[in-house]
Amino acid sequence: MAAAQSSSIPPSNQEYGGDEISALVLDPGYSCVRAGFAGEDVPKSVTPSYYGVQSSGSDRKCFFGDQSIHTPLPNISIENPMSKDGTVEDWDTATNLWEYAITSRLTNAKPGNPMTNGLNDKTNGDTDVDMESVEEQEKPLEENPLLMTETGWNSGKGREKGIEIAMENWGCPAFWLARNGILAAFATGKPSALVIDIGASNISITPVHDGLLLKKGIMRSPLAGNFISDQLRLLFSTSTPPIPLTPHYLITSKTPVDAGAPVSAIYRSFAAATAPQLSFRRLQEERVLTEFKESVVQVWPGPGRLGSHSAHGSTNEALAASQPGRPFEFPDGYNQLFGAERYRAAEGLFDAKMALSDALNPAPQVGQTLPALIQSSLSQVDVDVRPHLLSNVVVTGGSSLLYGFTDRLNHELMALYPGPRVRITAPGNTVERRFASWIGGSILASLGTFHQMWISKKEYDEHGPGIVEKRCK
Repeated sequence: MAAAQSSSIPPSNQEYGGDEISALVLDPGYSCVRAGFAGEDVPKSVTPSYYGVQSSGSDRKCFFGDQSIHTPLPNISIENPMSKDGTVEDWDTATNLWEYAITSRLTNAKPGNPMTNGLNDKTNGDTDVDMESVEEQEKPLEENPLLMTETGWNSGKGREKGIEIAMENWGCPAFWLARNGILAAFATGKPSALVIDIGASNISITPVHDGLLLKKGIMRSPLAGNFISDQLRLLFSTSTPPIPLTPHYLITSKTPVDAGAPVSAIYRSFAAATAPQLSFRRLQEERVLTEFKESVVQVWPGPGRLGSHSAHGSTNEALAASQPGRPFEFPDGYNQLFGAERYRAAEGLFDAKMALSDALNPAPQVGQTLPALIQSSLSQVDVDVRPHLLSNVVVTGGSSLLYGFTDRLNHELMALYPGPRVRITAPGNTVERRFASWIGGSILASLGTFHQMWISKKEYDEHGPGIVEKRCK
């Protein structure tokens, strides 16, 4: 009779990767890929998910990393392997991007045997080395088990593709796939929580009960960080006069001007044949908008919504206009104080009627707003579980760092659910807020008892990629 695996006996290297070897945690997202060693506080590698592409005829060259995508190379365009719902769209590029994120900062590419890789052969001239045989010897993660995160709505095919890449392309000795909502709850030390994740492309509401995902309650909406950026673009274009949005790479020099005065700058020009594509400019504009969101944009803290009336009879928008403005200087030197409009950009997250819209940016539906999503999510879970989830609301994601966001969320939840006690956990540390699912994965993969959970290479070879559906619930 086979004996059960004891938690006190570390598994062998062949079976699970062993205790001595550090597992890696990979947390891919729409805006960036987080990677690092399990047991550490923060991911050592944070790589943009965007990548640069230079095409000439049938040749296509890809560039990964911060430096590459922010340099105005001739004809460079910017693409993203992730779709806007947070799942992978282009698996080949995603594989290369994730490998870059891991090998550039964490594990260097494994060198082959110098006696057999063809580089030391005596030849009568320069000949091409058979790189295919070299690549076969080099598997970047042969010594590292890998824990990878996924969205709560990832498809079965997507899950199988993840383990296939880890085992076959990278040679991982062991693998595990975990839902990022569960990991964000673990990062705050909560086995049960209502996880509200405000990312770049999506808001998601994930109810977690005793470490298990309540799938029926998962809700998502596109009103996230990129939506706020689009609101800012509309706000700038409809201002009087319109506010120019010129990225840094187009400015050669500038002269300081007074607030609201016309720009006095010299612009950089590119030949039409070699100018970067429009997608490159849009990414550079996004960097300016991110800085604006971090330093100027605020969420109306409540009570009430920005478009409603205050207790004094005036509108909250008039009250917001009476508060001191916040200054901001754009890359071309244009600067001004932003008053009530700084609240307007994020108000669409809570109140669909206050969102700006045009032909390219249709108005959001009421059901896509954050309060409506939370209501829909909680209506799908058991009545007895709801008070427990409301007393363990976890806020995560980079876009949740907007000033005043948690105060407003608290007001909205208390208005929706006046009976139960509402308690929000939102780490003040920006790293913990942005990387919560990675930190949860780091905690999980470093637990001694977790080593029994890994899917080993041996099990993968025996059962195929379908094993991930059975094991990683």
